[in-house]
Amino acid sequence: MRGRPYNTMSNGEQQYSLKLDFLGDLKRSHHCGALRANDEGSRALLMGWVHRRRDLGGLIFLHLRDIHGITQVVFRAEMDSDIHARAEHIRGEFVVAVEGHVEKRSAETINANLPTGEIELVADKVWILNESRPAPFPMEDDLSITEEVRLKHRYIDLRRHRMQENIRMRSAVSFAVRQSLYDQGFHEIETPFMTRSTPEGARDFIIPSRLSLGNFYALPQSPQIFKQLLMVGGYERYFQIVRCFRDEDLRADRQPEFTQIDLEMSFVQQNDVFGVIEAMLEKAFAAAGATVKAPFPRITYKQAMDSYGIDKPDTRIPPFHRVEALFEGTPISGNGLPMVAIVVPKVGQISRKERDELKAYGQEKSLRVFDDPKRLERDFPEQMAKVREITGAGEDDLLLLANWAAEPDEHLPEREALKACGQLRLFAAQKYADRHKLLDPKQFNFLWVVDFPMFEWDPEDNRWVAAHHPFTSVHDQDLDLLTTDPANCRAKSYDIVLNGVELGSGSIRIHRADVQQKVFGALGFTPEDAQHRFGFLLEGLSYGAPPHGGIALGLDRMVMILAGETSIRDVIAFPKTAKGTDLMCEAPSDVPEKLLRDLGLTFLRR
Repeated sequence: MRGRPYNTMSNGEQQYSLKLDFLGDLKRSHHCGALRANDEGSRALLMGWVHRRRDLGGLIFLHLRDIHGITQVVFRAEMDSDIHARAEHIRGEFVVAVEGHVEKRSAETINANLPTGEIELVADKVWILNESRPAPFPMEDDLSITEEVRLKHRYIDLRRHRMQENIRMRSAVSFAVRQSLYDQGFHEIETPFMTRSTPEGARDFIIPSRLSLGNFYALPQSPQIFKQLLMVGGYERYFQIVRCFRDEDLRADRQPEFTQIDLEMSFVQQNDVFGVIEAMLEKAFAAAGATVKAPFPRITYKQAMDSYGIDKPDTRIPPFHRVEALFEGTPISGNGLPMVAIVVPKVGQISRKERDELKAYGQEKSLRVFDDPKRLERDFPEQMAKVREITGAGEDDLLLLANWAAEPDEHLPEREALKACGQLRLFAAQKYADRHKLLDPKQFNFLWVVDFPMFEWDPEDNRWVAAHHPFTSVHDQDLDLLTTDPANCRAKSYDIVLNGVELGSGSIRIHRADVQQKVFGALGFTPEDAQHRFGFLLEGLSYGAPPHGGIALGLDRMVMILAGETSIRDVIAFPKTAKGTDLMCEAPSDVPEKLLRDLGLTFLRR
């Protein structure tokens, strides 16, 4: 390849341009993390990126990196001045191939931080396969780099060790998931990406049709209806690791496109689904070097709210305890609403400022916080003795009492007061996490939460909406409550929770068309509405649909937790920003007017 004397960079600077080499028939003999002391004297040909470079005059040292590791390469002018002179032009992130013999390092130069640190490759041949502009940031993992810069140059960010470990872990976990489900008799089946919009839940991404002007496809929020129809089709165990799409506001654990482990099973009950998922998670976590043991604990939705104030509790933190009955008739009673005792173990003494912070947080949540157990024990000795007995709180533990601070409101659901207490519990535990060591990221506490409400009241639309989705089966004994008492109707739905994160959600489905019609009616759909939106499902159920159930788990969230990250963007190769944009590709973007005309679209430009 003929090189130019100079290469003009985008910033106007000129850089000397080398004559680059072709790969030709070169084949590397080892990865950059493979060589060890017992390879001394052997020849090796390595290929990779230049991670670091040190020029000591007659000696040039390179750290050569690939996805498997780093090997130190040395060029000695005394051995071959031409090769040394060529190495003088190599810079960081150049792509090179080097060949030479393996030498042991002297004792004082061994690098204990590298698996290859006992050896170095003494180069006698070098091929410069490509040069690189100066990288927008170094490859070290511990540097502070803004996420915007990282995502703008994601192809560079993906070279960093931390990102490569995350993506490799994701691959290993995905493989283990597939292997476990294949071993349990599942078939991997793809479902369509272009389907019809079903306006329940999050907003759809829509695709205009050129061949049917004025009509639209929708990208699937999940394969829910299709996997149920696969059960009608007789494929008794289906799964897929599938991309899904939701046009919703984003958070650290959300993306407009995300990946879920989706499965469905025929002729099953809830326990059968649990057994499959627990076996799968044991293998998936083992693939990431973690150990989890099934069966996982189970609690009902009501128990979760009464003990944690949230339906996805982090059980690394102790539950709170309801103690309003102990303080009934006292000046600090909760006016009939819950009063809870919160314990965070091993916090020790906290300062007045810290106590004020806890109270201020409680006030934000309409809670009255009693943060001084000694004063409470003086004023209410019998009650507080019972509180300590119930909670097991010791002298070195943080003990708080909290109840609703606002005026009693007959329309205030008890659940809202419990939710506020649960938020205080989490705030206190996270605030003192470095003291009590409860929130160990390597401790994986799984939990099944079952028996969710079938419906939730939507005050904006003034109607009942499905708490899970409208294809969820109701408890057999609650079937009559669909129309008479929807507030107390329980669903055969379940969530798998990990360390306070909802990892997956599923249910036993409705397999009878008459029951499905009844649920649609409870949701306010007329028969015509139901037929228009879900007619193909209702028709499918009328052709001998078997009892079936399933679940979908978030692969992104699972790997995020395993990797110890706080954002799923750090375990996705090419994610979107928190605003749903792709900084690297500059998407979303405008499209040519001709394409809009072909689709029959016009819109007002802002």
